[in-house]
Amino acid sequence: MSLYQSEYEVKISFEDLDPMNIVWHGNYMRYMEQARCDMLDKLNYTYTDMRDDGYAYPVAKMNVKYIKPAEFGDILMIKSEIVSVEPSLDIKYVVFNKKTGEKIFEASTMQIGIDTQTRKSIYTPPARLVQALERIKNEKN
Repeated sequence: MSLYQSEYEVKISFEDLDPMNIVWHGNYMRYMEQARCDMLDKLNYTYTDMRDDGYAYPVAKMNVKYIKPAEFGDILMIKSEIVSVEPSLDIKYVVFNKKTGEKIFEASTMQIGIDTQTRKSIYTPPARLVQALERIKNEKN
């Protein structure tokens, strides 16, 4: 079940390429982070807001699947989806080549909430995150 979905575009620059002239595999993690931050911005509950609420959400687990390489000049569409916020923040990502529509990468992250003071795990989401998701849900209905 999707709690929230967002789209984010990335244009592949020369510095993203490896010696084989395709996007270096590690850059996909950076693209996912950019898409995640953009999604939280659109949700109006950012990492700064989380920190202010005493929460941090480090990535604890990541699953990735490389399907097809991206190349210089490609524009990638990253579709991100929050699928759960309790007991962890779980996000799915699907990356498409915008021009061809081909799926080139998919991934998921599991982020564990921690108290920024004690560094102990928190299994309930911040109240403002829940409120932001509820607000979006109510706007759709």
